[in-house]
Amino acid sequence: MAVMEKLKIFVVQEPVVAASCLIAGFGLFLPSVVRPILDSMDSSKQVPQPALRDISNPCIQFQDYI
Repeated sequence: MAVMEKLKIFVVQEPVVAASCLIAGFGLFLPSVVRPILDSMDSSKQVPQPALRDISNPCIQFQDYI
């Protein structure tokens, strides 16, 4: 029995498991392809962190704009 026939039988008998395996394979494949592309585009530069006082008390920030 050929591999493709066994695969077809598996998909027909266990569609949820087959779909889960497909999603998992896609999830494992994406980082190995997308990360090098992003690195080559220099879009992964570090973003400067905001000051801690700006994060810790947003009410004060809002009052500055009023």
